[in-house]
Amino acid sequence: MRQVRELGILLALVLLIAVTTAVNPGFLAAQSVRDLLLGATLLTILAVGQSLVLITRNVDLSVGSVMGLSAFAVGTLFVAFPGLPTPVAALAGVAVGTVCGVVNGVLVAAARVPALVVTLGTLYMFRGIDFWWASGRQINAADMPDGFLGLGRVTLLGVPLPAVVALLVVLAAGWYLRNYRSGRELYAVGSEPQAARLSGIPVDRRVFAPFVVNGALAGLAGVLYAARFGTLDATVGTGMELEVVAAAVVGGVAIFGGSGTVYGAALGALLLSTIDAALPMLRVDSFWQQAVVGLLILVSIGLDRLLAVRTARRLRGGGSRGA
Repeated sequence: MRQVRELGILLALVLLIAVTTAVNPGFLAAQSVRDLLLGATLLTILAVGQSLVLITRNVDLSVGSVMGLSAFAVGTLFVAFPGLPTPVAALAGVAVGTVCGVVNGVLVAAARVPALVVTLGTLYMFRGIDFWWASGRQINAADMPDGFLGLGRVTLLGVPLPAVVALLVVLAAGWYLRNYRSGRELYAVGSEPQAARLSGIPVDRRVFAPFVVNGALAGLAGVLYAARFGTLDATVGTGMELEVVAAAVVGGVAIFGGSGTVYGAALGALLLSTIDAALPMLRVDSFWQQAVVGLLILVSIGLDRLLAVRTARRLRGGGSRGA
């Protein structure tokens, strides 16, 4: 059924592109496609990390703040150390995100505080640190080396490098979830934490790790944001967290945990990015753009509940026949 969900998202994406291209043939021009891929890059990376957290029946609302804090950290390093190598600055940005993920993970897994409460608090905490650090300053492209800024412009076989990075993140996460025992255990934890604990699965560790990975990916997104846009302040990533959750849920990752794939989340991110780019070309009012996304979220959650109820009924029916 999950494969059917992902196929449906893909078909909706193809249909949207076809309709938009029929109205505006320039929609599939090389530069437009490049801009679309770049636009979906950050959302895709963040949606992958969010999916890992959602699968364990948790949520991380702080990813936008973590991305903004990591981006500003990278820019600040270049201002303080103009000759700093690009890989060092990039690793520092990822490290900032990882530390934020560790904070979230410890509070949720070790302190057993609900993830919604923890990450809502750290959303404001990390954003507050960002505002304190920035103190009204803005970092511009002139403050960062051309080699770093080039990461947002360089292409591989015509595909923007940030989009290639996003694809590698999706493939790596998908491979891990499918082929590693610890990856499959994330689904068990999300399906029924108490049953997973009784079966010997280290539930706390399986809940902690996705938060750390999610923080690291948010840090990576911050690095790519800084390289692409070159203008950084304390507002970077504001409101991004809801769009990230929407991309994962629309992509078939159950908000109730235990099911979904990062491939679906990536398709959900691409679909939402395409909607943002296509509807203005179709002369659809901005209000209806947001309404369409909201409707997709409601339909996805409703479908998840329907699938869960049908599966439960089927299992009960099978048990009765077996008895």
